[in-house]
Amino acid sequence: MLTLALIIELVFVVGFPLALGAWLQRRFRVSWLLFVAGAVTFGLSQAVHLPLNEVLFALIGKPNPLPGWATALVLGLTAGLCEETARYVAYRWALRDLRAWREALMFGVGHGGIEAMVLVGLVVGATLLNMAALKGADLETWGLPAGQVAQLQWQLDAYWGQEWSTPLLAAVERLFAMTFHVGMAVLVLQAVKKKRYLVLGIGLHAAVNALALITVQRGWSLIATEGVIGFFGLVGLGIVWVFRPKGDEAVGEPQGGDALPPLPALSRRALTAEERLREQIEKSKYEG
Repeated sequence: MLTLALIIELVFVVGFPLALGAWLQRRFRVSWLLFVAGAVTFGLSQAVHLPLNEVLFALIGKPNPLPGWATALVLGLTAGLCEETARYVAYRWALRDLRAWREALMFGVGHGGIEAMVLVGLVVGATLLNMAALKGADLETWGLPAGQVAQLQWQLDAYWGQEWSTPLLAAVERLFAMTFHVGMAVLVLQAVKKKRYLVLGIGLHAAVNALALITVQRGWSLIATEGVIGFFGLVGLGIVWVFRPKGDEAVGEPQGGDALPPLPALSRRALTAEERLREQIEKSKYEG
């Protein structure tokens, strides 16, 4: 059952972003290039985000470590600052023509989707393959030091001893996270005209990352952590709804092929004098 749940998680985190992108492309006629642009933007944000974390914690130093909640806040703030600023930079300079709500949806799916596909999908897939290969192996015959054998055996036992629901909850978490990313993509698009939306986006992103990490630090249940992420996923969904356009722009271009065009109006030929006279006689029958 656990193996099946792990496979479901892997298929979901890789397949769902692509399926959602395909639906948006068909429904709203938006380009896959926006998906790619969102993915590239996420990658560039991490190229700044990860070194920034290393520099900050190197400056803080080990003699005076931060308390857990402060560490969570710093990590959340750097994530929000780097990712939301990267979105804003992409909108403001690289994608100057991107101004439609439906385009922001595809951009957000690319941003959150690549995170699920690469950072989660690759890790889940590689770990599953490695643990499946090691399962049942006689580690004592590998010639490893006793300490390494014990540590590796502990990792195997912990991996195969987890509840089957854990991978499924991780898949649900990715659904919540992607929804949040799409909401942030829509929100930051508004920052092109009103900068306060960028500040709001950074704050929300910092909040979800920090609060989720704090729940883990304090030993809360996995359900509680997923609940925090789920709440912010609903916030993202609400943002998508609030900023949705009205009218034709909300549904994109018509799909075509389903509705028949209206029939052309038939023009009436001019009546002769005799026909006009007969028409007047007919009308007079029903008058006074």
